[in-house]
Amino acid sequence: MTTTTVNPVLRVAPASPSVAAAHFRASLALYTDVSDVAAALASGDGPGFVLVDSRSAQAWDQGHVPGALHLPTADIAERAADLLDPAVPVVTYCWGPGCDGAARAALALAQLGYRVKEMLGGFEYWVREGFAYGTPRGRERRAADPLTTVVESEACGC
Repeated sequence: MTTTTVNPVLRVAPASPSVAAAHFRASLALYTDVSDVAAALASGDGPGFVLVDSRSAQAWDQGHVPGALHLPTADIAERAADLLDPAVPVVTYCWGPGCDGAARAALALAQLGYRVKEMLGGFEYWVREGFAYGTPRGRERRAADPLTTVVESEACGC
């Protein structure tokens, strides 16, 4: 009797190229990452979107992405129409990959008719990648984490 070991990666066969392409196209329509947001904010041409920090006032004061609009998720239904132009896409962020606050904010905005993406990694990865962040004391920056970004370059190459 011969026993064959099934590779755990291939236990479920990969999707067809057309199914994979549709999935990843849809994923990129819904998500962006901190390095792309940082590049867009620094471009000088205007990012073409509004960056929304959906966390509490206490979290905002602890640190936030410079240029972001503070709009806690709980306030979106009441305040979005006064603060956001429906013609301008919105990118949401919250704490980090262990938090679904940005997804909840993105859902609330989408249900109000806004085109929206979620910034993967959230504030945690903004800081871990070495980008400056705002606090009541002014701008601060931590050294880039070599486990999350290339520390000797402005771009990761991906």
